[in-house]
Amino acid sequence: MSRAFVKEDDADQGDDGLPERPVSPHPNLVTPEGLAAIEAELASLAAGLAAARIADDRMTAATLARDLRYWQKRRASAELVSAPTDGATVQFGSTVTILREDGRRQSYRIVGEDEADPNAGTVSHVSPLAQAVIGRSVGDEIAIAGQEAEIVAIS
Repeated sequence: MSRAFVKEDDADQGDDGLPERPVSPHPNLVTPEGLAAIEAELASLAAGLAAARIADDRMTAATLARDLRYWQKRRASAELVSAPTDGATVQFGSTVTILREDGRRQSYRIVGEDEADPNAGTVSHVSPLAQAVIGRSVGDEIAIAGQEAEIVAIS
């Protein structure tokens, strides 16, 4: 089919030939910071897409349109979860500190999938570590990555 008969805004509908970015099947829980990051990404992508179209850069426009569709889906499915008010048990949004059997002390905040960055101290709520600690309390023992660890702090 000739591209001459395709509407110009087809890139917004996924007709650009690029595979769609996969969307997680898990609930899209987000922190307030995560929701703000989604909003910022949407604004940035929309601006970039407009600039790519003005420059008639079709490949960049197609890539940005695909990414914009992904983030629009993530925004539409976002479930904002307020920060926990109780530090008695680990929950979404908690920062949990564990003490591993080798003596390492590690702290992670449990966040949404798109916010997760283990190098920055955040892990997805669907990660094995988060699944091992959610609902647990200080003093509880967990098994993670084949090692024992103890929850030593929750904030």
